[in-house]
Amino acid sequence: MENKIICVVGLGYVGLPLAVEFSKFFKVIGFDINKRKIENLREGIDENGEIEKDKLISSNLFYTDNPEDIKKANFIIICVPTPVNNAKKPDLSYLKKASEIVGKNLSRNSIVVYESTVYPGCTEEICVPILERCSNLKYKVDFKVGYSPERINPGDKEHTIDKIVKVVSGCDKETTEDIAKVYGKIIKAGIYKAPDIKTAEAAKIIENIQRDLNIALMNELSIIFNKLGIDTKEVLKAAGTKWNFHRYYPGLVGGHCIPVDPYYLAYKAEEIGYYPEIILAGRRINENMPKYVANLVIKGLNEKGKVLKGSKVLIIGVTFKENVKDYRNSKVKDLIEELKEYGIEVLGCDPFLDNEIVEKVFGVKNYKFDEVNKVDAIVVVHLHDCMKNISLEELKNKISEKLVLVDIKNIFDKDKITNGKIIYYNL
Repeated sequence: MENKIICVVGLGYVGLPLAVEFSKFFKVIGFDINKRKIENLREGIDENGEIEKDKLISSNLFYTDNPEDIKKANFIIICVPTPVNNAKKPDLSYLKKASEIVGKNLSRNSIVVYESTVYPGCTEEICVPILERCSNLKYKVDFKVGYSPERINPGDKEHTIDKIVKVVSGCDKETTEDIAKVYGKIIKAGIYKAPDIKTAEAAKIIENIQRDLNIALMNELSIIFNKLGIDTKEVLKAAGTKWNFHRYYPGLVGGHCIPVDPYYLAYKAEEIGYYPEIILAGRRINENMPKYVANLVIKGLNEKGKVLKGSKVLIIGVTFKENVKDYRNSKVKDLIEELKEYGIEVLGCDPFLDNEIVEKVFGVKNYKFDEVNKVDAIVVVHLHDCMKNISLEELKNKISEKLVLVDIKNIFDKDKITNGKIIYYNL
C-alpha cells in the first residue's frame, strides 16, 4: 500500500478532485493532454472553479502533460469523457486514446482502473486489448485491470468524494481487494466490492438511467397536467405526503451523464438483439423538452399579442445545471435553436460563463442581469446561488409591457402572480 504511486489520467470534473484527495495519502501524478490546463493547475487554477487553490498546490501532487511520466506509477486511474456521437451511439475515442497512452507507458505489475461510464463489457472487450497491444504485456499476468465508476456530482458541496460509497471491482479477487484498499484510504462512506467488472459497469449505467426515466415521467406528467390546467408543483407536493413516493421533478436534462448513459446500454442491448423500449422512450421525452419549453414561450408571446419575429427572449441560466461552469450538453442550446427558428432574438444571462464561450457554443451574447432591459419574455432555466436574490419585481422591470415568464424549476411563488401583469408558465 505504502509503495503505491497513483496516476490519474484526465483532470476534469472527475479526475481532478480524485487526484487531490489521493494526494493526501499517496504520491500522485495528474496527467492531462491539455497543456494549458496543466499550466493552470500548476498555478493553482481550476478552470471549472470546483477546487480551491490551496488544495491544488500539494507537495504530493505532480501535474504533467508528458505521457512518459505515467511510467512512474503503478496504480493508474483513467477518468476521461465517454460521450455519444450525432447518431446517439457511444463515442469511445477518448477512452481508446487514453488506453493507448497508458498502454505505451504501462509498467509491469501495475493496476489500471477505469472510472469512465461505459456499457457492460467495454472495459475488458475494448480497453484491455488496447493496453495489451500498446504495452506488449499480458493481461492478468503482467498487469491487472479494474473498474470503479465515478459518482461525482459537480457543484455539490455536500456529497463530496469521501462521502459517497465507492463501488470497486477487479479482474480477480486479489485485484479487487487491492483496489478496495487504495480507494478505502480516501472514502469515508465505505467500499462496495462488486463481484466482477461487468457488474460494476452495469451498476453505474443504471444509476443514471433510473434518474433519466424518473425525470422523463415527471416531464410527461407536467405536459399532461398543463393541458388539464393543473399545477404540477402542487400535484407533486400532495403526492409527496406518502412515505414511499419518490421525489423527482420536471426539467431540462443536460450534462455529460444522464442524457448520455442510457444510449450506452441501449447500444449494447441492441447489439445482443434486444430493443430497449422504456429506456429509449424516456430519452425521447427528455430530448423533446426544449421544444416544449420553446412552445410555452411562443404561447406566452402570442397571448401577449407580440409578433414572434424580432421578439427578444432572455434565458437565465445557460450551464447544464446550477452552480457549475459545465455547459457540456446543456439543453439550453436546443432551446435557443428552437426559438431562433421563429426569428426570435435570444439573449443569454449566466455569470458563470464568459461571453466568448456563450457566443461560440450557444450562438447568443451573454449579458449581466443588470445590463438587460426591454425584453419580451424571460425563461428561467435555473438560478446559481449568486443569483438567488433576483425577484419577480426585478424581472418585471426588464419589460415595459406584460411579462411572459417561463419558470422551468418553479423558483418563483405562483401565488404572488395573481395580478394579471405576468403571463406565467412552469413545468
